[in-house]
Amino acid sequence: MGRIVRGLMANDTVKLMAITGKDICETARELHGLSRVCTAALGRSLLITDMMGAQLKGENDKLTTIIKGGGPAGNIVCTADNRGHVKGYIENPKLELPLNDSGKLDVSMAVGWFGELTVVRDLGLKEPYVGKSNMVSGEIAEDFAQYFTVSEQQPSMVYLGVRVDPHDGKVRAGGGLIVQPMPFCPDEVIDKIQDRVPMVKMLAGMLDDGIELEASLKKIFDGIDMTFTETMETGFRCDCTRERLERVLISLGRDELSDMIEKEHGAELTCHFCNKKYSFSEDELKGLLEEAGKAQ
Repeated sequence: MGRIVRGLMANDTVKLMAITGKDICETARELHGLSRVCTAALGRSLLITDMMGAQLKGENDKLTTIIKGGGPAGNIVCTADNRGHVKGYIENPKLELPLNDSGKLDVSMAVGWFGELTVVRDLGLKEPYVGKSNMVSGEIAEDFAQYFTVSEQQPSMVYLGVRVDPHDGKVRAGGGLIVQPMPFCPDEVIDKIQDRVPMVKMLAGMLDDGIELEASLKKIFDGIDMTFTETMETGFRCDCTRERLERVLISLGRDELSDMIEKEHGAELTCHFCNKKYSFSEDELKGLLEEAGKAQ
């Protein structure tokens, strides 16, 4: 299992949230048959979505991130709750690209930077809260840093890293970090934190080397006081059920269900998030057709 930790730095003038999510990223890779570059792209998206979801207050609240960068990997959709559970998918999971000029996975080219990032918070109200910002790089971390600044007026340092084995494509490490200064944070503290950017970029490498998350953070921000206030277990978990898919079929209406019965004599639905397949026989569809009639 992965973990999310939250804390405060620099005399409680800076908020810190970090995640270690190797298992989340590896589960996604296995479920979706991801290429190496798509493992990195979806993995980064899952890590940031899980951290943002952990900040929700209500037990039934949901947070969804939608990345439409315009790249060949297609859209990326991830959803998380406040208990550390996250799920997600990428439209073209098999896409592979050559390494970039730095010899690294070319996430930016796969994701693209021509569209927008959308964050949807479903807090159980009539309408969900929707925030948007333009993509800036396709590297995902920079795009979310832009989102926090533009849509939430919260300047933030964001790091997301997924280490993928070059031979078998398995995930070796996954780590993420959100650092947000409070409104009263002194400028000299912000400068000191910005000086640590080169060290921040080593987080996934430290986790890959077996260094615990908290120890990695203390090493990165050595010399800046740090207090950890909360820790939470995380994992990739899809909450799809047969009952939920039945409701989806009923929502299609009588005409659509009748068409399925007459032409297909059944239906098979696949969950986008976990690829689990649900089969419905002709008789089961007829039962749902009756329910759809009662609902009208």
